[in-house]
Amino acid sequence: MSGGHVVVIGAGIVGACTALALRREGWEVTLLDPAEPGGEQAASYGNGAWLSPHSVIPPATPGTWRRVPQFLRDPLGPLSIRWSYLPRATPWLLRYLWSGWTEAKVLRAARALRPLLEGAPALHAALAEAAGVPGLIRRDGLMYIYPDRAAFEAEALAWRVRRQVGLTWREIGAEELRRREPELDRRYGFAILAEEGGHCRDPGAYVAALVAQAVREGARLRRAAATGFRIEDGRLRAVGTKAGEVAADRAVIAAGIRSRPLAALAGNRLPLQTERGYHAVIAAPEAGPRVPLMPSDGKMGVTMTEAGLRAAGQVEIAALEDAPDWRRAAILRDHLLRSFPGLPRDLPPERVRFWMGHRPSMPDGLPCIGPARRSPDIVFAFGHGHTGLVGAPRTAKLALDLVARRRPDLDPAPYNPLRFD
Repeated sequence: MSGGHVVVIGAGIVGACTALALRREGWEVTLLDPAEPGGEQAASYGNGAWLSPHSVIPPATPGTWRRVPQFLRDPLGPLSIRWSYLPRATPWLLRYLWSGWTEAKVLRAARALRPLLEGAPALHAALAEAAGVPGLIRRDGLMYIYPDRAAFEAEALAWRVRRQVGLTWREIGAEELRRREPELDRRYGFAILAEEGGHCRDPGAYVAALVAQAVREGARLRRAAATGFRIEDGRLRAVGTKAGEVAADRAVIAAGIRSRPLAALAGNRLPLQTERGYHAVIAAPEAGPRVPLMPSDGKMGVTMTEAGLRAAGQVEIAALEDAPDWRRAAILRDHLLRSFPGLPRDLPPERVRFWMGHRPSMPDGLPCIGPARRSPDIVFAFGHGHTGLVGAPRTAKLALDLVARRRPDLDPAPYNPLRFD
């Protein structure tokens, strides 16, 4: 079937790519979102801007459980858990830790993520070209930087798993690193260049451009929040909003962290959790990287964007409604100042901007992409955690195949929402 009406719930990066994929196969599409596409409320807006096919390692790895007391003690560590939220987060955390308990489990997750992320920079470049914003996608590679080879070898498991799923890279010594990144602090003397990688110069503007392109190609954008579904005899008839129903033959839930209650209304109780992330942006920076970097001693993406030099990272397990802890964003700013000596130590506040957003994360590091329990007319496409931007084009293609009820090019089994039953 094609040519029916699909309501895509959520106009973030996954929803925008899905709407475009559906329109290009002849489906009538309504994008449903109460907020501005690409706006600051969206995870798409403030992420690390990386398009990294190497992001196949799940958040938890063997031995992560040993660090839980540290996560609870240190509110400013790279991963922290707010004490007040611990009782509610514990079931998710236990699944999170178990998902990376052994190297075999990590390898299984990497094998599932690899095809979802493969070739992503080229796919995004094509989307950006069609949307009239080709300059927002760059394919210059990505670099993981370390003080020395010993620091790199301390992460041997992650790189061993990457190699096992077919990823490649090039090692760079101190001399070449100096030539490539002359403004980088000299404490870094070893790097991995992932030539397959790329980045987005302005993720918010990119999402807005994709939504605008979908509208130009015939999709409708409706500013409303989905509130439920009318399902009769297993068939979807309409998506509910506070302003009334939107008649629909199919629906795709791509609402990021807001997807959990909608999934429950569609019959699936899923362990979707916010991994709160932060970024700091220095406007008009005097120094910065030529290609995006991830320092081993900071675990953050450092990227030159249209707005300035962005450092994005941190994982904070806390309630959706909890106030931000801006000290975490200040850590990112301070790391930029230490990493690039050419930046002034006395930056005026108006040149630094902080942001906090919500990564929609499943405990095993894999998204939920598959049909809802109450009706196969409702397809889930959310829960990507750290891989939403890079994984959006192939997620959209898989969602399209599921909507059309045809055999997907990509095996959907690893992302099946029923894996949590």
